[in-house]
Amino acid sequence: MASNGVGASGGRDLDPDSSKNVFLDDSALVGEGQDGVRIVDEQEENNLSRSLGQRHIQMIALAGAIGTGLFLSLGGALQTGGPLGALLGYAFVGLVVCAVQFALGETSALFPVTGSFVRHAELLVDPALGFAVGWNVVYGTYLSVPSEISAALVLIQYWTDKYPALWITLLILVTFLVGIIFVGIYGEVEFFFALLKILLVVGVVIMGLVIDLGGVPGQERIGFRYWKNPGPFVEYLASGSLGQFLGFWAVMINAVYSFAGVESLSVAAAETKNPRQNIPKACHRVFARVSIFYILAVLIVGMLVPSNDSALNDQSGTASQSPFVIAAARAGIKAVPSIINAVVLTSAWSASNQSMLAGTRILYGLAIKKQAPEIFLRTTKWGIPYVCVLFQTAVATLAFLSLSNNALTVFYWFLDLTAAGTLVSWSVILFNHIRLHQALKKQGISRQELPWHHWWTPYSSRVGLFFCILFLLTGGFSVFIKGNWDTATFISSDIPIVIILYTGWKLFKGTNIQTLESIPIQMALDEMNDNPEEKITPPKGWARLNFLW
Repeated sequence: MASNGVGASGGRDLDPDSSKNVFLDDSALVGEGQDGVRIVDEQEENNLSRSLGQRHIQMIALAGAIGTGLFLSLGGALQTGGPLGALLGYAFVGLVVCAVQFALGETSALFPVTGSFVRHAELLVDPALGFAVGWNVVYGTYLSVPSEISAALVLIQYWTDKYPALWITLLILVTFLVGIIFVGIYGEVEFFFALLKILLVVGVVIMGLVIDLGGVPGQERIGFRYWKNPGPFVEYLASGSLGQFLGFWAVMINAVYSFAGVESLSVAAAETKNPRQNIPKACHRVFARVSIFYILAVLIVGMLVPSNDSALNDQSGTASQSPFVIAAARAGIKAVPSIINAVVLTSAWSASNQSMLAGTRILYGLAIKKQAPEIFLRTTKWGIPYVCVLFQTAVATLAFLSLSNNALTVFYWFLDLTAAGTLVSWSVILFNHIRLHQALKKQGISRQELPWHHWWTPYSSRVGLFFCILFLLTGGFSVFIKGNWDTATFISSDIPIVIILYTGWKLFKGTNIQTLESIPIQMALDEMNDNPEEKITPPKGWARLNFLW
């Protein structure tokens, strides 16, 4: 990694000779007759509070990526792809996540704005793309809160099925309180939740090794016997080699949504201390840690439970469907189910908190660019966009629909429309990065002038974008297999809302795609060099052993 010119926080004037934020020339950035675009708006600089440190944003991303998918969904991956198919699927998607994280880090270091890749799309591609992706993310994150609260209710019902409405009310209330108070408190809450999840991952991996190697009294050594029988791959929807490949491909597509959340670590860049240094560092570290945790977990699961085990058919939504719980129960370890269920419950709550942060900050960023009502710009004296929080809390009351089966069906239909949102976001991040490097070449600016860069990222972004689009187009491939057609699955998988939003805003506003010459790279570099951030000192002593943040 090369890094030079540690830059300024995004909250200073773009023109060093001016005391106010600068509007770029209309025709130069968005086409003649369009609204001017500026990199960091004075409202986000003056009204938001920089209270999130590097450890906060890194652990926020870890908390988002290590969720219910890791603890509850690995059994489905094992059933679909087999132990080797599941391992290869998660490893391959981990490489795509690597490309996404490094692209996001390089772009965010140059443009550390609230809304992250949504605002980057406006600066680097087209204002209509920023509008479309922004509202697509807002739609997805706003619906994610009631969805996660409904999931938390299911987890609570592992212990008791009494007072469901009360539990929903309490979960909405605590999510609102975390969202409305000082953002530093949110950072500490998510930091604690992330530590719980990491400790659980480490614990179940160690437990799995002990069980597999015969360390439990009365249990024989398992080793890799399930890789031999029933085998390393599973035939899925077809027979022979084609069926095994389809199983591997299905695992990859499902793995994408297990990794969902890693892209949100920079949405609160205007609330992050030293964002040009801390956000790239978090992007670099989160990828490695998340990938290691997932790959280790998938490897251990494939050793503990055979892919044809009938216990994997459990779809209760609680800890009982976890393959770790299945293995622990058979080994006579009785405390594990409740421990896993409790930590997964915090995962659901953590996911709703993260959706609250991402949704409110991106909506705030859209309001800054006049792509959402100005009322969403109102903030509390401690820097929280409270109108955005109140609106998202109102949407969270949709969780009460889970008390009615018919209403819940309608709610999940709307939720299915967000299924492709993660891949859309990753694709935009990678495309933004490609455009950035194209503009660097066009304007004759060296990559070495960026605050954070790698020689291979221009190539990895292109490869990553190819596979993201491929995953997006093949996400509903199962409906094309004979006897598996499902209209709702086809629509939710293959027609992202972002296409409709992009076309509508482009026709309504008549926006133009940014020319490579007009992308304000030099302006951002001047700001970075003229107003450098305070240099973060490297850790010393025992702190150097910390591998989490």
